[in-house]
Amino acid sequence: MISIKASGETREHYIGNIISVWRAATPEQMQRGRTWYHVANELASLITDGDARTGAGVIAALSANKSWSENCRLARQAYETGRPVGHFQDALTKVAKIMAGADPAEVLPMERKTGMFFRCIADPSDPDAVVIDRHAHDVAVGETYGNRDRGLGSAGRYALLAHCYREAALRLGELPSIVQSVTWVVHTERIAGTGTRAFEGRRTAAVSGTCWGP
Repeated sequence: MISIKASGETREHYIGNIISVWRAATPEQMQRGRTWYHVANELASLITDGDARTGAGVIAALSANKSWSENCRLARQAYETGRPVGHFQDALTKVAKIMAGADPAEVLPMERKTGMFFRCIADPSDPDAVVIDRHAHDVAVGETYGNRDRGLGSAGRYALLAHCYREAALRLGELPSIVQSVTWVVHTERIAGTGTRAFEGRRTAAVSGTCWGP
């Protein structure tokens, strides 16, 4: 795992890695990355009959260790039946609270991946939110970790990498969430089929409309 107490030089290295992957994006990859959270926001609204914030909360609560298509299916099913299933009890409890009217920001861990995922979907124009998953980690570090532990459960390590994405976004004149999503697309397509179980089609499926059907 990377050190939480990264030096200024190490932080610059991570920021440079992020910018390098961003600049490697093809026009098609750039377009998909730029629109991903907007598409997810529309899906969140569709699932909940117009309440994108609640939909984003339900999707985010059910996102851990799920492919995007499965995440969508579980979220739709939970809202349509009123009974969340198919996940760990902690996630299901959070979903139930959100569907009962609780503010997702009061239910989800807002400084971690799940909370940030909610924020990015609920408001794609959020100027600060950024999702740090295993692929975002690998982009910044410049190394594909595969199944090795990245230690992203550490608040300090998450904050370090989130800072690097925000700084890269500032230098590029972009939103942090867009920088993360575009570099995610580039990285996962680079490593697709390498045996790292990295390419799950989370964003590709959303943009192509896979999750919109019945």
